[in-house]
Amino acid sequence: MSLTISRVILYVRDIPKVAAFYERHFGLRALPSTRKDWLELSSESGGCTVALHQAAVTQKSGAAMKLVFAVRDVRDFVEKRKAAGMKFGVIHEVDGFAFANAKDPAGNSIQVSSRGVA
Repeated sequence: MSLTISRVILYVRDIPKVAAFYERHFGLRALPSTRKDWLELSSESGGCTVALHQAAVTQKSGAAMKLVFAVRDVRDFVEKRKAAGMKFGVIHEVDGFAFANAKDPAGNSIQVSSRGVA
């Protein structure tokens, strides 16, 4: 059996704010939706979507997970996103690849990494 990851769901309190973050910094685009409690974001290349689900009042926003975005040049990407207002931690270089960590507005962990990028 061959399975494909179709989406990652993030439980957030402010869907428009988090959607705007992923649109601005990662080029994701909202898929058509009529629901206020659910919005899926997709890249131009398709593949796995990022779904934003309205967090319940009692639910913690910013789950124990990390989205990893593949980028060829981590340093260049981080510098451009910093200039646009995004905050990153230190750029790490390990075993021939680089990565840097950040958080989205809901507190979800994000990483940009050149690991496995040709």
